[in-house]
Amino acid sequence: MPRKSASPPPPSETAASSGATTSGKRQSEQPPPDLTPAQKAARSKASRASDDSDKKTRRLKDVEISFPIVHGTMAFSLGKKATEYNSHKWTVYVRGATNEDLSVILKRVVFQLHPSFNNPTRVVESPPFELSESGWGEFEIAISLFFHSDVCDKRLDLYHQLKLYPEDDSGSTQSTKKPVVIETYDEIVFLEPTEAFFLRVQNHPAAIVPRLPASLNLPPPGPLEHQSERRRGDTKDNPLSQWYMNFSEADELLKLAAARQQVQAHIVKLRRQLSMLEGAPSKAASGQ
Repeated sequence: MPRKSASPPPPSETAASSGATTSGKRQSEQPPPDLTPAQKAARSKASRASDDSDKKTRRLKDVEISFPIVHGTMAFSLGKKATEYNSHKWTVYVRGATNEDLSVILKRVVFQLHPSFNNPTRVVESPPFELSESGWGEFEIAISLFFHSDVCDKRLDLYHQLKLYPEDDSGSTQSTKKPVVIETYDEIVFLEPTEAFFLRVQNHPAAIVPRLPASLNLPPPGPLEHQSERRRGDTKDNPLSQWYMNFSEADELLKLAAARQQVQAHIVKLRRQLSMLEGAPSKAASGQ
């Protein structure tokens, strides 16, 4: 098998090869022929296509992008309208933790229901990624996330338990206005993303994007496109959003601060009680 050499060919071969140059001086003495506007446009398009191809395949080492998500179910009792085999209306869904549009990464979501349902494999290809049904039994729902080609070529499988009844069910009639909400917080982490994916989502409100090392020089992000589509794809105005649990970092910090204040107040109360006990005269000391 012939081997390719990294050394330059002999001068005669260099002169005979098409488009070859032997030195900067000879290149400057023989400028390339003028190109027609059509040829210039074709060259520009080919150059941009090459750049785009590089961005789609070039990966950013030691970089990760994460998307906080929530998968959950929400079940409403049908009350007096309930029958033996149809007691609740429920919805299973995948949403951004802060209700931002996930279609920037998700191509489709597949919900696998109990085999007793007609067509138990349900495919949702646009946001909001949710599915509503009705029934009488609780079961585990398999949720498969499929991503856009520049995001990830493997699917991600999640599992969520449908709950129809509250945990503190005391046998009283279940409210038809307040749903049973079961939600799970998770984060999808993409390791070593492609440059194209990074540039596409670095300013997206649903993404957690790290600061890049100084050695990585990427072009500045372009303007956000399809803003109206993003607004339509979020779940902030979803009719069910009033029942969503809050998983924001700020909310968690507020809860921690409130808990800390309660603990500190309890400590102060205990110290006051201890001080009162220590200051009170004992029966032995009083001679009683």
